Amino acid sequence: MARERPERAEKFQTFSRPKIKIARTSTSGKIYIDYKDTESLKKMLSGNGKILSRKRTGATAMEQRMIAQAVKRARYMSLLPYVTAIV
Repeated sequence: MARERPERAEKFQTFSRPKIKIARTSTSGKIYIDYKDTESLKKMLSGNGKILSRKRTGATAMEQRMIAQAVKRARYMSLLPYVTAIV
């Protein structure tokens, strides 16, 4: 007797966020992330204000380094908070 296996799609659920595309290409062809675009940078932060990992954002290693640099610049210039407010 052969045992039938359930379909894997039914068995596993995914709770991960959809991948967010934040990197842009300039007219010269270089990839960059703008620190002044705070709306898209907020999507790269957790609820506590931490930078999300590559696994969650779907960014490449180079893009993740640019995200970190852009978030740090935006925090320094008070465009983004360092931590979220405690309620």
